[in-house]
Amino acid sequence: MQAFDVLIIGSGLGGMTMALHLAEKKRVALVTKRNLRDGGSGYAQGGIAAVLDDADSIENHIRDTFTAGADLCDPDATRFVVENSRTAIDWLIDMGVPFTRSKNESEPDYHGYHLTREGGHSHRRIIHAADATGAAVIDTLATKVAAHPNITVLENHIAIDLITDHKLGREGKHCWGAYVFDKQEGHVKTLMAPNTVLATGGVGKVYLYTTNPDVATGDGIAMGWRAGCRVGNMEFIQFHPTCLYHPHAKSFLISEAVRGEG
Repeated sequence: MQAFDVLIIGSGLGGMTMALHLAEKKRVALVTKRNLRDGGSGYAQGGIAAVLDDADSIENHIRDTFTAGADLCDPDATRFVVENSRTAIDWLIDMGVPFTRSKNESEPDYHGYHLTREGGHSHRRIIHAADATGAAVIDTLATKVAAHPNITVLENHIAIDLITDHKLGREGKHCWGAYVFDKQEGHVKTLMAPNTVLATGGVGKVYLYTTNPDVATGDGIAMGWRAGCRVGNMEFIQFHPTCLYHPHAKSFLISEAVRGEG
């Protein structure tokens, strides 16, 4: 058995960000079913949307989001994400993400970083690292995660189930960690922590043909549901609009920017 202050399951951008924030004061375990960089976040290409130009506004971004989302977006969640987007971008810049610099003084930029446009956006609000933004972000954060003395990275460990009071035969609904399968050692480990975070991504691989990566198998959703969490909106699964498909080779994504920039 290993014990930590926080157990984070999933090594995408969400899991890494959580780990880096908490590791300043907590001992963190970051569990990933493959390698640290193998989550879905690294596949993102075009960039990250945020209100960064003074000619843009929070209300414009929210309006665009509702239009693109067929008015099905949760109002509170949408506003929270949009209002906090600039702070998130500033944090990534502080982390050292190499976003592309602006070369055209006639176009809007953000502190010298180039802003592009993507489909569904009425303003230039996409900050990007060439056309491999996700890879640049993940490479930057993964380097910091791997070097942090308070973060233990457990690669090739598949989370099996959460350890709850119910499983331990106790009264209550607390989660005490998780059972994980070490693929290299071939046995199950017990990871204990008073705080457990599910950052495991989606369930896109339920479809035979999908633009989601192979790791998007819904493990965390299933574990949360078995532990008594509410699960909703499962019908909303992203399929990237542009992809090169070949029946005998691995499909790959084509950037959102092909529509935003025409």
